[in-house]
Amino acid sequence: MSEHYSERDLQREITELETRSTTAARLFDIRRIIGGLFVVYGVIVTIAGFTASDADLDKAEGVNINLWTGLGMLALGLLFLLWLKLRPTAPPPPDVLPDGRDVDRAG
Repeated sequence: MSEHYSERDLQREITELETRSTTAARLFDIRRIIGGLFVVYGVIVTIAGFTASDADLDKAEGVNINLWTGLGMLALGLLFLLWLKLRPTAPPPPDVLPDGRDVDRAG
């Protein structure tokens, strides 16, 4: 059985594929990856700072370095995620030939 697509069906399919492509690009945005890793590691190091023993504090000359480093990592990770939220990636512009035609329809 031969399937015949109308122009409208093709446009709807193209729009759907472009939406999926944009969603995939936003999912793998480097700011999301870096921010997420810093938040996760920041939580782990902050917990290590709260559970530091007196011997650990004596090694660091009285400074709870794990606590301060963990809080710094949390702040940095949250800044990356806030940046991602406030300035999301823009969808790529359509490819246009010098004469103004779309690349997909140039054929």
